[in-house]
Amino acid sequence: MTSQELKAIDQKYVANTYSRFDLCIEQGGGATCRSPEGKEYIDFSSGIGVDSLGFCDPDWVAAVGAQAAKLQHASNLFYTESCALLAKELCERTGMKKVFFGNSGAEANEGAIKAARKYSFDKYGRGRDKIVALQNSFHGRTMATLSATGQDVFHNYFFPFVEGFEFVPAGDFARLEAAADNKTCAVMLELIQGEGGVIALDADYVRKVAALCREKDVLLVVDEVQSGVGRTGKLLASMNYGIAPDIVTLAKALGGGLPIGAVLFGEKTEKTLGFGDHGSTFGGNPVVCAGALAVLKKLDDNMLRTVAEKGKYFREKLSAMPGVAGVSGLGMMIGISLAHGTSKEAAKAAIENGLIVLTAKEKLRLLPPLTISYGEIDRGLAILSKVVG
Repeated sequence: MTSQELKAIDQKYVANTYSRFDLCIEQGGGATCRSPEGKEYIDFSSGIGVDSLGFCDPDWVAAVGAQAAKLQHASNLFYTESCALLAKELCERTGMKKVFFGNSGAEANEGAIKAARKYSFDKYGRGRDKIVALQNSFHGRTMATLSATGQDVFHNYFFPFVEGFEFVPAGDFARLEAAADNKTCAVMLELIQGEGGVIALDADYVRKVAALCREKDVLLVVDEVQSGVGRTGKLLASMNYGIAPDIVTLAKALGGGLPIGAVLFGEKTEKTLGFGDHGSTFGGNPVVCAGALAVLKKLDDNMLRTVAEKGKYFREKLSAMPGVAGVSGLGMMIGISLAHGTSKEAAKAAIENGLIVLTAKEKLRLLPPLTISYGEIDRGLAILSKVVG
């Protein structure tokens, strides 16, 4: 099928909820993919942070294929091996105690919201259900996670929202401290605001928030849907900040290309959700969990060090690039402020020249595969330099 044929079918039958770039992707390997006509593209997006091992990593493909040929689904009424082993691996490597599996980042954050409110209800009764979140945040597109998102641009048309969320400016500890009153059950934040412009929170601010939460028995919920699973050079971004959240949410990179969400519970919250409190038909799917196990197996200490080194390499090259006004983020989660032009225009031009990048408000956003080679990095940066210079 040609690109034109594919686009015609898509435009006729797929709901028009995405402002797609003019690119059809047919196949890929590593951080390089091809259109149906054979044109190559370097991928600095990894499917918005999902293809953590790049396109079609052989070990990931083998794990997914073997599990698909063995057992594709059984439901959570029964035990399955890859689900149990994935939960064990996540808990042992993060220090968390229990895991709930869903299918997306929004679902993971929805589960975290429910768990936070139930923890407080069980311990304090009704009326202690407010969640303090940050302005400029993004937590998902379900009604509850949209209600937790601190950006008005996502709120149009969908009123009324779920009650019980209060927003404070990121980095303003005094405002957060005042908001975290005796009606508050949790503080929910991204350590790096991805959709908000790839903005990393100040480490001292984060530590103060964590200490305040401990003092007030307010749960600290950290949304690592985009920043987790090695993206910052640590398995969790929170490990860079030296904090121990009560709840962590993961998705995107964990599945390596298959849909998964995970809610990780710490010691304080591990027994919060009981029988019937939450559920998911597809959560913990054996094939998806097999893929996630392959991802975690690759993300050993050596690879995580490599991610940190590649992130540093990206920043050094970008900071010296004409047309780049600033670089933000952490590890291989990178925001680029442009000296001129718009991020949308630059992203479109990059694709026309063979490089896939993302946008985040006025910035370009890079979320390359964690396995990207230095050769692919250099080829992509050469294109980017031509586009933004």
